[in-house]
Amino acid sequence: MAPQSDFCRPEMVIRTVLATEVLTALAVAFVAQSPTDGLMHFATATGGVLPATLLWLIAACALRRRLARWSLSSQYLAGAVAGVLAGLYGCAVLQGIGAVTQAPWFAGAWAGGLFGVTALGVMNLRTAAQMPAATTARLAELQQRIRPHFLFNTLNSAIALVRDDPARAEAMLEDLAELFRQALAEPGESASVAEEIDLAQRYLAIEQVRFGPRLRIAWQLDAAAADARLPPLLLQPLVENAVRHGVEPSPEGGELRIRTERRGAHVVIEVVNTLPPLRWAEAPLPRGHGIALDNVRSRLRLLHDLQASLSAGLDRDCWRVRIDIPAHATDTTKRTQP
Repeated sequence: MAPQSDFCRPEMVIRTVLATEVLTALAVAFVAQSPTDGLMHFATATGGVLPATLLWLIAACALRRRLARWSLSSQYLAGAVAGVLAGLYGCAVLQGIGAVTQAPWFAGAWAGGLFGVTALGVMNLRTAAQMPAATTARLAELQQRIRPHFLFNTLNSAIALVRDDPARAEAMLEDLAELFRQALAEPGESASVAEEIDLAQRYLAIEQVRFGPRLRIAWQLDAAAADARLPPLLLQPLVENAVRHGVEPSPEGGELRIRTERRGAHVVIEVVNTLPPLRWAEAPLPRGHGIALDNVRSRLRLLHDLQASLSAGLDRDCWRVRIDIPAHATDTTKRTQP
């Protein structure tokens, strides 16, 4: 089992470094005679621990693809060997800068090996913990996708169009077939923003037939954001929620705005819908939004960890959902989609 979240990610580097520094401070506290003495020992120890930790992280990042093909025992052995070498390197740094007269070679090698095994173990446990969460999120997403009332409404609309506008009825059924094909396909790890936008457009084309002029749609799409990665079938539930809670309950209909924008190293995606009269004065979270938003948030965390964020809330008389994701796909997200 190879770690799903690798040590190349900035958030993993930060967590690992902070963990080693906390453990170093704890170890120093047992031998320090005073706070000042403790700070001096901590500074000295950090001079060896930090370079050794960074060296191990560099090795783990560089070897991640090869490690993914190895057995679990081979991964732990490689992690331990890399840890021993990193520990010896940290001792050499301490002795080289004159921080110690005699470097603790044996202790450094032992601690480094233990660190390597522990770090890989924690990462594998993290991956194992994510698997049920990923499965639950995908099942919830699948249930969100296949709603009988949506299928029945679409088929009824297509039947009504068959005589008067058969070409439009055919296009509507093709969009429906594509939506269900994507929903029932084996989910990949990620999809591009462009692919998610295409599915959302197919869904809205179906709903446009049903609602007619009551559904007003505005697209503001940035071509530079098209290649960013999202969990598959993530955007369409948000669009469906916007229609259900913003357009369907309103006698006058409503407006739906979908925007993508590249901002430096990040991509911003926004789904904004107007709310029915007086709905904006109700509770902060319109009923029904919570499940979809929790699902989206958990799936974003599984794919991008701390690099992604989601916010949702009232903006005057509208409901706004904003997603912030990395603009460039990491190695773990560059996979061929089924």
